[in-house]
Amino acid sequence: METTGTAQRTAWEQRSLPPVEQLRSDLWSVPVPIPHNPLRYVNVYLFALDGGGLGLLDTGWESEAGWSALTEGLASVGGSIADVRGVLVTHLHFDHLGLAARVREASGAWVAMHPADADAVRRLTATEAQAAVDAEVAFLVRLGAPREEALGDVGGAENLSGFHRMAVPDRLLGDGDHAAFPGWTLRAVHTPGHTPGHLCFAEERTGLLFSGDHVLPRISPNVSSTTGGSADPLRDYLDSLAAVRDLDPSEVLPGHEWRFRGLAERTDALTAHHERRLTELLGAIREHPGSTPWDLAAHLTWSRPWEQYARRMRIFAVTETDAHLRLLASRGLVVGDGGAVPTWTLRPR
Repeated sequence: METTGTAQRTAWEQRSLPPVEQLRSDLWSVPVPIPHNPLRYVNVYLFALDGGGLGLLDTGWESEAGWSALTEGLASVGGSIADVRGVLVTHLHFDHLGLAARVREASGAWVAMHPADADAVRRLTATEAQAAVDAEVAFLVRLGAPREEALGDVGGAENLSGFHRMAVPDRLLGDGDHAAFPGWTLRAVHTPGHTPGHLCFAEERTGLLFSGDHVLPRISPNVSSTTGGSADPLRDYLDSLAAVRDLDPSEVLPGHEWRFRGLAERTDALTAHHERRLTELLGAIREHPGSTPWDLAAHLTWSRPWEQYARRMRIFAVTETDAHLRLLASRGLVVGDGGAVPTWTLRPR
């Protein structure tokens, strides 16, 4: 792999926000901060459109700091929110979709995403916050969490209030569809896994690949089971990695961290990471048969000691463990006991 976003990587290493960068005469990257999050910022991409106006790929987390970063980034290239004609959204997560509603209200721009994530956004915006909390707690309990710990990790309804302000898209893009950005040939590539409707965008004229959270240069994106989500999200993700591996883009422009070249090498590394993780999980099940996903997560290797995991970080770890269990089950390597809170053992040979 070759790092092409050297200013982005330097800023990352210095724990600072990278600069707005002009990547081509008609394309810029604008970092929008994520509050209290180790990812630090989202790369928003700004396109100059033929005939006038601007297009956005993702928008950033909804916050005053995020809005300031976005509007100041637009101003730095001679534009404003009023110039935005359309917003492409790679996926439904708040750090990518959060500011889309405010952008649309200020500019009249359309907002487009994949139908699967659009359906999820409609459900989220129509669900009472407390009902969403109750559903997530119940899901964690089914994964083996003690109810009180699940309640503490999910937190109160106020933590989910922002979801009611998310933009329900007014345009849909399926696999192979082209975005309505005049002067660009942005082809949507459906890459489920991180979310059911995650989209990458292959720019056919320049060879650029906007990879969202599907392929990042340093970390593996979270792939988790969710309430009402895919039955086998990790299988979806690995299939999606294979689908983009041989695109051979001139450069990969991700949603976080820094730009790079070497997509095939990076997808191979991500695939190998998950295979190692599956092997580690099999070992944990062998040593602790009859365990729940909540129990098994504590026996896996994480970026810090398990005792330091709590709240959203622990939820992501447990639901990611469950996603790996589902893939092992679909491969016929483990079996659940079928109980209300399933426990897992190796499938007898």
